Amino acid sequence: MNAPPAGSLEPEPGKKIHLALVGSPNSGKTTLFNALTGLSAKTGNYPGVTVDRRRGLMKHPIGDRDVLISDLPGSYSLHAISEDEAVTSKVLKGELDGGKPDGIVFVADATTLQRSLPMLADILRQGIPTLLVLTMVDELKARGGDLDLFRLQGELGIPLVGVVGNKGLGIDDLRVRLSDPKSWTTACAVPEPNTEARFAWADTLIEKVERHPVSASTLTQRIDAVLLHPVAGLVVFLLFIATFFQAIFTWAAPAMDLFSGWMDLMADYVSANLPASMLTDLLADGIIRGVGAVVVFVPQIALLFGLIFLFEASGYMARAAFVVDRVMGWAGLEGRCFISLLSSYACAVPGIMATRSIPSPRDRLATILVAPFATCSARLPVYALLISAFLPNTKILGPFTVQGLTLMGLYLLGGFSAILFAALFKRGLLKGASLPFYLELPPYRFPSLTSVMLQVWRRLKVFLKDAGSVILAGSVVIWFLLNFPKADIPEGMAEGPAHQVQVEQSYAADLGRAMEPLFEPLGFDWKINIGLVGSFAARELMVSTLAVVYAYDPNASIDPETGEPDDEFVGLRQILTTPDPKTGVAPMDFPTAIALLLYFVYALLCLSTVAVIKRETGGWKWPIFMIAYMGVLAWVAGFVGYRLAGGG
Repeated sequence: MNAPPAGSLEPEPGKKIHLALVGSPNSGKTTLFNALTGLSAKTGNYPGVTVDRRRGLMKHPIGDRDVLISDLPGSYSLHAISEDEAVTSKVLKGELDGGKPDGIVFVADATTLQRSLPMLADILRQGIPTLLVLTMVDELKARGGDLDLFRLQGELGIPLVGVVGNKGLGIDDLRVRLSDPKSWTTACAVPEPNTEARFAWADTLIEKVERHPVSASTLTQRIDAVLLHPVAGLVVFLLFIATFFQAIFTWAAPAMDLFSGWMDLMADYVSANLPASMLTDLLADGIIRGVGAVVVFVPQIALLFGLIFLFEASGYMARAAFVVDRVMGWAGLEGRCFISLLSSYACAVPGIMATRSIPSPRDRLATILVAPFATCSARLPVYALLISAFLPNTKILGPFTVQGLTLMGLYLLGGFSAILFAALFKRGLLKGASLPFYLELPPYRFPSLTSVMLQVWRRLKVFLKDAGSVILAGSVVIWFLLNFPKADIPEGMAEGPAHQVQVEQSYAADLGRAMEPLFEPLGFDWKINIGLVGSFAARELMVSTLAVVYAYDPNASIDPETGEPDDEFVGLRQILTTPDPKTGVAPMDFPTAIALLLYFVYALLCLSTVAVIKRETGGWKWPIFMIAYMGVLAWVAGFVGYRLAGGG
């Protein structure tokens, strides 16, 4: 007996029920997906967040069959004009995963139902059992709106369920419906496929079911009068950015000091209690101090993501995209490009993937070419280390300090450079017309702290996983390069000088010295060059590599007053700035630190980013181009910064 085709009303016994979650951006679709599956997919109160499918099994299904739910990218139409909309269209046509889904769950915001109905008309034409979920029904009532849901269900001829996804209201009833898609019917008279017919059908349907229209939010209008103002909106945006980065330094400092103390105590305990051996040195210096030098920045990264997610969920980020769209227009790009660049501030990998929502191929490629300029969280440990070590924490503008404003300046420099080079590319290499930009401004909403915390924890797990894999592996490799080949150390030499001799005769030293002719004009010595090598695997490795290189350096292990070895590990910041008692020269000076900061603003030091660029552009042409042009730009910026800061 032949099995029925995928998407039929009678799926195979025992086979998972496959449902596709479809809807326009900002309709509450991903929040609903999380409520049904228990997963913690990222949500944001602006379009362009979901750029690929997320899949999960429904918790507590009714019956004995699992329900697999695919959260598809937000779309306004099945007539795809961008990569993410194409994913939705292909899944519903059965061109992915071997067949059509067994049912479509169409998610629409009850407060903006009229904007979702034209796409629902496209969905109904697919001939797949469909269920309509109206989200934010509580907000509909709060804003004075009223819909005749029974008549709406009758006019559409499909089942309808109202929910409040972030509060779990209506979810149990929805689970019952989702477990039996064969009971859904499609009895609606589907309008013709042309655009005018679909919109006319939507207008007629709204006239029939709308008892009272939704009133505009007075609070939203008042706030938007300021935030969307051509001048005031930009001022608020800049104040928001300044406060944002100042908070990262000020609020996270106590927790960072605590983490740093724990790592030092752990390394000291291992060194003191395990037998003296190469493995003990590897564990204490290569692993604990190496990985620990990056892990101590977890509080700052958690705060960074927490603030970003709070403002995303509140609705402000959509306004920020609108404000910055004026600047993006000068660069020949549009607001969807800003959203991709904004995502790159967390990590360039999802930011580059988010370019799939950009319909223009030229705009998409231009955004990919400049996305790594956005200051990702991997740069934060390097910035924080150098800024805190070489710049004072003095206040200069109210609560704003030199350190906080410097960090903001580095972030703004990356963003400005992205827009500048995007403009250059669009006017030369990628010259061409852009498509119109449409951005829906959602009402302001109070973020769910639980959802924000879940999203922060999810990002921290990714960061810690990297620290436990890439950073750990890189730290171990660097440790071996520093400790082999074994140097001929005179018998009886103290530990500090012996370590110095070993480092200077290691493979790592040979590699660093081979790079000196290239980087000496920037003030980089061979030890810093070793850090640059490590940072190609992951930018965070710059910090852990320096920690391994200087772990037992005489500059850190000899007391400047007594000249005797100091048993207490003094912190990487102090190591970099403490002069050698014999030469009076510190491992790093202010001009070198400035050059290194500027180098990290521009250089493409991330293999993961290179890999995703290759995948998204379909070859090695553009990744190689980006490594080359960003490398040259980084060297020039570092050289200029070094000279202006007094180096050379």
